Amino acid sequence: MLSVPLHPPGRSPRSAGFRVTWATGPGRLRGASPGRRGPRAAARRYGAPVTAGTHAGQPASPDPAPETDPDAGRRGEEAVALAVDLIRVDSTNGNETAVAEVLAAYLEGDGVEVELVARDPRRANLVARLRGTGGGPSLAFVGHSDVVPADPRDWTHPPFAAVVDDAGYLWGRGAVDMKGEVTARAAALRSLARSGWRGRGDLLLVVVADEEDGAAAVGMNWLVDERPDIAADYALNEGGGMRFSLADGRHLVEVSVGEKGTCPVRVEALGEAGHASTPTLGDNAVPLLAQLLVRIGRGEAQPADHPAVRAMLDALLGPGAVDRLGLAEALRRAGALHPTLADSLPAVAGTTMAPTVLHGSAARNVMPARAAVELDCRILPGTTEDEVLAAVRARLGDDLAYELSLAEPAVHGNASAPEGPLWDVVRRWSAEHVGAEPFPTLCSGFTDSVYLRRAFGTVAYGFSPFRTTPTEVLEAGYHNADERVHVDDVALSAHFHADAARSLLG
Repeated sequence: MLSVPLHPPGRSPRSAGFRVTWATGPGRLRGASPGRRGPRAAARRYGAPVTAGTHAGQPASPDPAPETDPDAGRRGEEAVALAVDLIRVDSTNGNETAVAEVLAAYLEGDGVEVELVARDPRRANLVARLRGTGGGPSLAFVGHSDVVPADPRDWTHPPFAAVVDDAGYLWGRGAVDMKGEVTARAAALRSLARSGWRGRGDLLLVVVADEEDGAAAVGMNWLVDERPDIAADYALNEGGGMRFSLADGRHLVEVSVGEKGTCPVRVEALGEAGHASTPTLGDNAVPLLAQLLVRIGRGEAQPADHPAVRAMLDALLGPGAVDRLGLAEALRRAGALHPTLADSLPAVAGTTMAPTVLHGSAARNVMPARAAVELDCRILPGTTEDEVLAAVRARLGDDLAYELSLAEPAVHGNASAPEGPLWDVVRRWSAEHVGAEPFPTLCSGFTDSVYLRRAFGTVAYGFSPFRTTPTEVLEAGYHNADERVHVDDVALSAHFHADAARSLLG
C-alpha cells in the first residue's frame, strides 16, 4: 500500500490534515491521487441556520442536553447540515470517494486523525480516529456511504436535492439509509474532539463503500483484512432504533443484535425440449417450474426454534414464551402486538426462500428442457448450506423432476448477545430519551456488522434512535421513493452517539 497526502482544491499541503491510502495492484492507482471534486464541506459553515422548505438544510431542534454538554446545539445543527451535503452527492453504489471527502473535510482538526482508504480510487472508505488515553475499550461508529438507485419520477422532491420541508423532514436518497445516521455519528465524534474529551480507548468512525451491493469487494469485506487496526471492542451500526407502541401499552425500541445470512439456491425444473409450435410434443420445463413455484409460494419461513428467535419472543411476551405457548402460538401473539411485528417476525423466524430470478428458454420458439428459478434464501445464524437445501427440498416435495444447487456460496450471519456495557448504555438512553425498552432483533437483511463480528469478535449493534419520524414513514422509505427523516431525529442520534462514547470509554 502507498500513502500520499490528499490536498483538496483550494487547500495547501500545509493545511491538509487527512491522508488517502490507495491499495496497489494491477490496474490500480499507484502514487497519485485521481481527479476529484473539492469537498463541499470545506466551504460551508456547519450549523449556520438556513430556510426550511428550500433545497437546503435547517437547524434541528436538538434534544435538551445537560448543562454539562454546551456543544449539544451546535452538534445537532452540524449533523443536519452535513446530512444535506452528503445527500446531494449521488453515490448510487459508486462515487463514494466524493462522500468520503466531504466527511474528511468536516472531521479534520482537534486531534481527529482522518484517512481515506481505497482499493478503487472512486470508491474510498473513510477511517477517522480520536485516540484514547489508553487502558479502556474501543468503540467504532460504523456506516456506509453508498445508496441504492432512485428514479426521480417517483419522488415528491428530487432524490438528491436534500429538501427540508416546512414540517422539518429531510427528503432524499440516503436520508434514512444511511447518510443521516452517518452524519449523526460524524457530528458526535467531531463535537467530542472539539470539547477536548478523550476516552480511555479509541473512538473510530468507519464509513465504507459498497455496502448495498457488496459485489465489488471494496468496502468492509475488504477493509477488515486490509486494515486490521479498525478492530474495536464495540460498534454501533445501522439496523435499529424504530420505536413501537404495542397493543398492550408498552413501548419498545428495536436494537439489531445480529443479521441473517444469505444462501442463494437454484431450482432447475427438468423436462424435454421441443418445438413451441407443437406443445404436446416434448415436456416443456416452464410449466414444470410453474408448479414448483406454486409450492414455494412467497417463500415464507418455516419457524425455527433458535436462540435469537427465543430472545425476541421473550422480550415481547415474557421469559420462557416458547416453552409456555409453543413456537407458532408465541409468534402469533407477538405479531398481534403491532402491525410491523406481524410482518417482521415471520421474516426472521426461520429460512425464507423468496423467488427472484427466472431462467427459461434462449429462444421464443423453443420449449426448454430446463427452466430455473433462483431463490434468495435468508438464513438464521448457524444454519448450514445442507440445512437450507433440505428446507427447500421439503417445500418442493419429490414427485416432480428438478435439481437443486447453490447459486452462490452462503454468506453466514452472526449476532452479539443482548447484554453487557453497550447494551446497558442503549437501555438507559432509550428509557431516558425515547421512553422505551430495547427489543433485541435480527436484521432480516445484511449489514457490515457481520464482518466486524467475524473478523474481530466485536460486539456490534444496529441502533440509531428515532423519536419524531413515524415508524411507517421510516419503513416506507427504505430502498423506496420519498425516503425522508425528521431533522430532530438526526440531531437526536448525534446526541445519543456522543453520550454512548462518553459512557463506554469514560
